Amino acid sequence: MYFIVVKFPVKPEFADSWMDRVTPFTEATRSEPGNIFFEWSRSVTDPHEYVLVEAFTDDGAGPHVNSDHFKTFIAETPEALARTPKIVSRQVDGAGWDAMGELQID
Repeated sequence: MYFIVVKFPVKPEFADSWMDRVTPFTEATRSEPGNIFFEWSRSVTDPHEYVLVEAFTDDGAGPHVNSDHFKTFIAETPEALARTPKIVSRQVDGAGWDAMGELQID
């Protein structure tokens, strides 16, 4: 699977409305056949930073970046960002979330 984490540095005036702004993109991505998960979080140390954790099947990443909703997101998002997002994107073994081996709760 492709595992991707992106940090989005949002301009202060867009920080509180960021999730409303990305809802159409999020919903469209989550409905893609190759999407495994697509989860947003707001940083606890920087209220102007949002973190996106996403995963796609090996065959799902290509169609995602070629989708109309991805292209729209890429075209419309820069006005709300303070600088270029940072990304980690890797192909890894697995098919989704696994239980944490070091901490087990029964």
